[in-house]
Amino acid sequence: MMKSATLTAGVFAAALFAGPTALAQDFTEPPSFGRVTLSAGFTPDPYVRNLTAGGSIRAQDRFSDCRGYIANAPDFSVNYTSGSFPLIFTADSDADTTLVINGPDGRWYCDDDGAESPLNPLVRFSNPSSGRYDVWVGTYTSGSGMPATLFVSEVGEFTRDSVGGGSGGYDYGGGLDISLAARFADITLNGGFLPDPYQLRLTAGGSVSVSDALEYGSGSCRGYVTREPSVELDYNGYGSLYIYTDGDADTTLAINGPDGQWYCSDDEIDTDAGIEFNNSTRGVYDIYVGTYSQGDRQTTLMISEIEMGYRPSRK
Repeated sequence: MMKSATLTAGVFAAALFAGPTALAQDFTEPPSFGRVTLSAGFTPDPYVRNLTAGGSIRAQDRFSDCRGYIANAPDFSVNYTSGSFPLIFTADSDADTTLVINGPDGRWYCDDDGAESPLNPLVRFSNPSSGRYDVWVGTYTSGSGMPATLFVSEVGEFTRDSVGGGSGGYDYGGGLDISLAARFADITLNGGFLPDPYQLRLTAGGSVSVSDALEYGSGSCRGYVTREPSVELDYNGYGSLYIYTDGDADTTLAINGPDGQWYCSDDEIDTDAGIEFNNSTRGVYDIYVGTYSQGDRQTTLMISEIEMGYRPSRK
Protein backbone atom coordinates (compact mmCIF):
# COMPACT_ATOMS: atom_id res chain seq x y z
CA MET A 1 0.00 0.00 0.00
CA MET A 2 1.36 3.42 -0.91
CA LYS A 3 2.18 5.63 2.03
CA SER A 4 0.28 8.84 2.59
CA ALA A 5 2.29 12.01 3.06
CA THR A 6 -0.27 13.15 5.66
CA LEU A 7 0.62 12.22 9.22
CA THR A 8 -2.38 11.44 11.38
CA ALA A 9 -0.63 10.14 14.48
CA GLY A 10 2.09 11.93 16.42
CA VAL A 11 3.09 15.57 16.63
CA PHE A 12 6.37 17.44 16.48
CA ALA A 13 7.41 17.44 20.11
CA ALA A 14 11.09 18.31 20.10
CA ALA A 15 13.11 21.07 21.64
CA LEU A 16 15.74 22.42 19.22
CA PHE A 17 19.25 23.56 20.13
CA ALA A 18 22.10 24.85 18.00
CA GLY A 19 24.37 26.51 20.56
CA PRO A 20 28.00 25.68 21.35
CA THR A 21 27.06 23.12 24.01
CA ALA A 22 25.83 20.93 21.18
CA LEU A 23 29.44 19.85 20.66
CA ALA A 24 29.44 18.07 24.02
CA GLN A 25 28.06 14.74 22.72
CA ASP A 26 30.51 12.89 20.49
CA PHE A 27 28.68 11.96 17.29
CA THR A 28 32.04 10.97 15.76
CA GLU A 29 32.08 7.84 17.97
CA PRO A 30 30.78 4.64 16.33
CA PRO A 31 27.14 4.06 17.33
CA SER A 32 26.88 1.45 20.06
CA PHE A 33 24.00 -0.46 18.47
CA GLY A 34 24.77 -0.04 14.81
CA ARG A 35 23.59 1.98 11.84
CA VAL A 36 21.20 1.62 8.94
CA THR A 37 20.70 3.24 5.52
CA LEU A 38 17.07 4.05 4.67
CA SER A 39 15.45 5.82 1.71
CA ALA A 40 12.02 7.46 1.52
CA GLY A 41 9.34 4.82 1.15
CA PHE A 42 11.40 2.19 3.00
CA THR A 43 9.79 -1.07 4.02
CA PRO A 44 9.16 -2.62 6.40
CA ASP A 45 7.94 0.47 8.23
CA PRO A 46 8.74 0.91 11.06
CA TYR A 47 12.41 0.04 11.09
CA VAL A 48 12.98 -1.44 14.55
CA ARG A 49 16.15 -1.63 16.60
CA ASN A 50 16.54 -3.09 20.09
CA LEU A 51 19.12 -1.34 22.24
CA THR A 52 19.98 -0.35 25.78
CA ALA A 53 18.82 3.11 26.83
CA GLY A 54 20.57 5.39 29.27
CA GLY A 55 24.05 6.35 30.31
CA SER A 56 26.02 8.34 32.86
CA ILE A 57 25.67 11.78 31.24
CA ARG A 58 22.85 14.06 32.42
CA ALA A 59 21.40 15.47 29.19
CA GLN A 60 20.22 18.65 30.90
CA ASP A 61 23.82 19.49 31.75
CA ARG A 62 24.64 19.45 28.02
CA PHE A 63 21.38 20.86 26.63
CA SER A 64 19.40 23.02 29.05
CA ASP A 65 15.91 21.89 28.04
CA CYS A 66 16.69 18.21 27.43
CA ARG A 67 15.97 15.47 29.92
CA GLY A 68 17.32 12.07 30.82
CA TYR A 69 20.63 10.27 31.11
CA ILE A 70 22.50 9.34 27.94
CA ALA A 71 25.77 7.80 26.78
CA ASN A 72 28.63 9.70 25.13
CA ALA A 73 28.56 7.80 21.83
CA PRO A 74 25.34 7.62 19.79
CA ASP A 75 23.17 4.58 20.38
CA PHE A 76 22.16 4.34 16.73
CA SER A 77 22.73 6.13 13.43
CA VAL A 78 20.37 6.46 10.45
CA ASN A 79 21.62 7.52 7.01
CA TYR A 80 18.42 8.73 5.35
CA THR A 81 17.58 9.78 1.80
CA SER A 82 14.53 12.01 2.02
CA GLY A 83 11.44 12.20 -0.18
CA SER A 84 7.92 13.47 0.40
CA PHE A 85 7.34 11.78 3.78
CA PRO A 86 8.02 12.93 7.35
CA LEU A 87 10.59 11.07 9.45
CA ILE A 88 9.50 10.05 12.95
CA PHE A 89 11.62 8.66 15.79
CA THR A 90 9.96 7.08 18.81
CA ALA A 91 11.22 4.86 21.63
CA ASP A 92 9.41 2.41 23.90
CA SER A 93 10.56 0.70 27.08
CA ASP A 94 9.40 -0.41 30.51
CA ALA A 95 11.39 2.63 31.68
CA ASP A 96 10.61 6.32 31.08
CA THR A 97 12.75 7.16 28.05
CA THR A 98 13.93 10.32 26.28
CA LEU A 99 15.40 11.14 22.86
CA VAL A 100 18.36 13.28 21.80
CA ILE A 101 19.05 13.49 18.05
CA ASN A 102 21.76 15.25 16.07
CA GLY A 103 20.33 15.93 12.61
CA PRO A 104 21.99 16.35 9.20
CA ASP A 105 21.79 20.14 9.72
CA GLY A 106 24.11 19.86 12.75
CA ARG A 107 21.32 20.89 15.12
CA TRP A 108 20.15 18.99 18.17
CA TYR A 109 16.58 17.85 18.81
CA CYS A 110 15.29 16.56 22.15
CA ASP A 111 12.06 15.19 23.55
CA ASP A 112 10.58 13.64 26.68
CA ASP A 113 7.00 12.28 26.79
CA GLY A 114 6.00 13.81 23.42
CA ALA A 115 4.42 10.61 22.10
CA GLU A 116 0.78 9.68 22.62
CA SER A 117 1.85 6.57 24.53
CA PRO A 118 2.62 7.57 28.16
CA LEU A 119 6.28 8.26 29.02
CA ASN A 120 7.49 7.67 25.44
CA PRO A 121 9.46 10.33 23.51
CA LEU A 122 8.80 11.35 19.89
CA VAL A 123 10.80 13.51 17.48
CA ARG A 124 9.18 14.27 14.12
CA PHE A 125 10.91 15.89 11.17
CA SER A 126 8.11 17.23 8.97
CA ASN A 127 10.44 17.98 6.06
CA PRO A 128 13.48 15.83 6.78
CA SER A 129 16.80 16.51 5.16
CA SER A 130 18.86 13.78 3.59
CA GLY A 131 21.85 12.80 5.69
CA ARG A 132 22.82 11.23 8.98
CA TYR A 133 20.70 11.25 12.12
CA ASP A 134 22.63 10.25 15.25
CA VAL A 135 20.27 9.06 17.98
CA TRP A 136 20.65 8.80 21.75
CA VAL A 137 17.92 7.03 23.74
CA GLY A 138 18.05 8.18 27.34
CA THR A 139 16.38 7.14 30.57
CA TYR A 140 14.60 9.82 32.59
CA THR A 141 16.21 8.67 35.84
CA SER A 142 19.80 7.66 36.46
CA GLY A 143 20.87 4.09 36.98
CA SER A 144 21.81 1.08 34.93
CA GLY A 145 20.82 0.91 31.28
CA MET A 146 17.36 -0.34 30.38
CA PRO A 147 16.27 -2.43 27.38
CA ALA A 148 14.42 -0.21 24.90
CA THR A 149 13.17 -0.29 21.33
CA LEU A 150 13.80 2.49 18.81
CA PHE A 151 11.30 2.91 15.96
CA VAL A 152 12.07 4.83 12.76
CA SER A 153 8.98 5.48 10.65
CA GLU A 154 7.45 7.64 7.93
CA VAL A 155 3.85 6.89 8.94
CA GLY A 156 3.49 7.47 12.68
CA GLU A 157 4.15 6.44 16.25
CA PHE A 158 4.78 2.85 17.30
CA THR A 159 5.15 0.87 20.52
CA ARG A 160 6.25 -2.69 21.23
CA ASP A 161 2.61 -3.69 21.70
CA SER A 162 1.55 -2.17 18.39
CA VAL A 163 4.12 -4.24 16.50
CA GLY A 164 3.48 -7.37 18.53
CA GLY A 165 6.37 -7.18 20.96
CA GLY A 166 4.37 -7.14 24.18
CA SER A 167 5.57 -5.89 27.55
CA GLY A 168 8.76 -7.87 27.38
CA GLY A 169 10.15 -5.79 24.54
CA TYR A 170 10.19 -6.20 20.79
CA ASP A 171 12.58 -9.04 20.08
CA TYR A 172 13.65 -9.73 16.55
CA GLY A 173 12.54 -13.33 16.59
CA GLY A 174 11.12 -13.43 20.12
CA GLY A 175 13.82 -15.52 21.83
CA LEU A 176 16.79 -13.63 20.35
CA ASP A 177 17.79 -10.24 21.71
CA ILE A 178 20.30 -8.34 19.60
CA SER A 179 20.42 -5.53 22.19
CA LEU A 180 22.33 -7.80 24.58
CA ALA A 181 26.12 -7.68 24.73
CA ALA A 182 27.84 -10.17 22.43
CA ARG A 183 28.89 -13.38 24.16
CA PHE A 184 32.40 -13.61 22.71
CA ALA A 185 33.52 -10.43 20.94
CA ASP A 186 32.70 -7.04 19.46
CA ILE A 187 34.62 -6.78 16.19
CA THR A 188 35.27 -3.78 13.96
CA LEU A 189 36.64 -4.47 10.46
CA ASN A 190 37.43 -1.95 7.73
CA GLY A 191 37.32 -2.66 4.00
CA GLY A 192 40.47 -4.47 2.90
CA PHE A 193 41.12 -5.81 6.41
CA LEU A 194 44.09 -8.11 6.99
CA PRO A 195 44.59 -10.88 7.71
CA ASP A 196 41.75 -12.17 5.58
CA PRO A 197 39.90 -14.20 6.70
CA TYR A 198 39.41 -12.85 10.21
CA GLN A 199 39.22 -15.88 12.51
CA LEU A 200 37.70 -16.27 15.98
CA ARG A 201 37.59 -19.52 17.92
CA LEU A 202 34.35 -19.79 19.92
CA THR A 203 31.71 -22.11 21.34
CA ALA A 204 28.67 -22.66 19.14
CA GLY A 205 25.24 -23.59 20.48
CA GLY A 206 22.78 -22.62 23.19
CA SER A 207 19.30 -23.33 24.53
CA VAL A 208 17.20 -21.20 22.11
CA SER A 209 15.73 -22.92 19.05
CA VAL A 210 16.29 -20.62 16.07
CA SER A 211 13.37 -22.08 14.10
CA ASP A 212 11.00 -21.40 17.01
CA ALA A 213 12.43 -17.96 17.69
CA LEU A 214 12.32 -16.66 14.13
CA GLU A 215 9.20 -18.55 13.06
CA TYR A 216 10.39 -18.88 9.46
CA GLY A 217 7.76 -20.83 7.56
CA SER A 218 10.38 -22.01 5.09
CA GLY A 219 12.26 -23.84 7.82
CA SER A 220 15.51 -22.31 6.60
CA CYS A 221 16.51 -21.16 10.07
CA ARG A 222 17.73 -24.01 12.23
CA GLY A 223 19.87 -24.89 15.19
CA TYR A 224 20.32 -23.85 18.79
CA VAL A 225 21.89 -20.59 19.93
CA THR A 226 22.15 -18.31 22.94
CA ARG A 227 19.72 -15.44 23.48
CA GLU A 228 22.56 -12.94 23.03
CA PRO A 229 24.60 -12.72 19.80
CA SER A 230 27.80 -14.74 19.68
CA VAL A 231 29.60 -11.84 17.98
CA GLU A 232 28.73 -8.30 16.95
CA LEU A 233 30.55 -7.16 13.80
CA ASP A 234 30.78 -3.51 12.75
CA TYR A 235 31.91 -3.61 9.11
CA ASN A 236 33.12 -0.38 7.51
CA GLY A 237 33.64 -1.61 3.96
CA TYR A 238 31.50 -1.76 0.84
CA GLY A 239 32.51 -4.99 -0.89
CA SER A 240 31.13 -8.50 -0.68
CA LEU A 241 31.30 -10.09 2.76
CA TYR A 242 31.39 -13.80 3.57
CA ILE A 243 30.64 -15.06 7.08
CA TYR A 244 31.08 -18.80 7.68
CA THR A 245 32.22 -21.43 10.15
CA ASP A 246 35.16 -23.83 9.96
CA GLY A 247 35.34 -26.91 12.15
CA ASP A 248 34.23 -30.48 12.75
CA ALA A 249 30.89 -29.52 14.35
CA ASP A 250 27.58 -29.38 12.47
CA THR A 251 26.97 -25.64 12.82
CA THR A 252 24.34 -23.12 11.76
CA LEU A 253 24.30 -19.35 11.42
CA ALA A 254 21.59 -16.76 12.09
CA ILE A 255 22.61 -13.17 11.36
CA ASN A 256 20.70 -9.92 11.79
CA GLY A 257 22.16 -7.70 9.07
CA PRO A 258 22.55 -3.93 8.70
CA ASP A 259 19.15 -3.82 6.95
CA GLY A 260 17.44 -5.27 10.02
CA GLN A 261 16.60 -8.53 8.25
CA TRP A 262 17.49 -12.05 9.35
CA TYR A 263 19.68 -14.37 7.28
CA CYS A 264 20.20 -18.05 8.08
CA SER A 265 22.39 -20.92 6.91
CA ASP A 266 22.91 -24.61 7.53
CA ASP A 267 25.35 -26.92 5.67
CA GLU A 268 26.65 -24.35 3.17
CA ILE A 269 30.10 -25.98 3.16
CA ASP A 270 29.65 -29.65 4.17
CA THR A 271 28.43 -29.32 7.77
CA ASP A 272 29.71 -25.75 8.12
CA ALA A 273 27.36 -22.79 7.70
CA GLY A 274 27.99 -19.75 5.53
CA ILE A 275 26.18 -16.57 4.42
CA GLU A 276 27.20 -14.22 1.60
CA PHE A 277 26.35 -10.49 1.66
CA ASN A 278 26.74 -8.61 -1.63
CA ASN A 279 24.79 -5.33 -1.38
CA SER A 280 24.85 -2.48 1.17
CA THR A 281 27.24 -4.47 3.33
CA ARG A 282 28.42 -1.58 5.55
CA GLY A 283 26.97 -1.68 9.06
CA VAL A 284 26.42 -3.88 12.10
CA TYR A 285 25.95 -7.65 11.96
CA ASP A 286 24.65 -9.51 15.02
CA ILE A 287 25.97 -13.04 14.47
CA TYR A 288 24.57 -16.12 16.19
CA VAL A 289 26.68 -19.27 15.80
CA GLY A 290 24.54 -22.33 16.50
CA THR A 291 24.72 -26.10 16.55
CA TYR A 292 22.31 -28.20 14.51
CA SER A 293 21.54 -30.39 17.55
CA GLN A 294 21.44 -29.32 21.16
CA GLY A 295 24.81 -29.17 22.89
CA ASP A 296 27.81 -26.85 22.75
CA ARG A 297 30.60 -27.45 20.23
CA GLN A 298 33.83 -25.66 19.37
CA THR A 299 34.20 -24.04 15.96
CA THR A 300 35.92 -21.10 14.26
CA LEU A 301 33.99 -18.13 12.92
CA MET A 302 35.51 -16.87 9.67
CA ILE A 303 34.90 -13.47 8.03
CA SER A 304 36.28 -12.78 4.55
CA GLU A 305 36.04 -10.36 1.64
CA ILE A 306 37.61 -12.89 -0.76
CA GLU A 307 35.25 -15.84 -1.12
CA MET A 308 33.00 -18.24 0.76
CA GLY A 309 34.98 -20.90 2.60
CA TYR A 310 38.33 -19.22 1.98
CA ARG A 311 41.04 -20.80 4.13
CA PRO A 312 44.60 -19.61 3.37
CA SER A 313 46.18 -22.90 4.42
CA ARG A 314 44.12 -24.75 1.82
CA LYS A 315 45.01 -22.49 -1.15
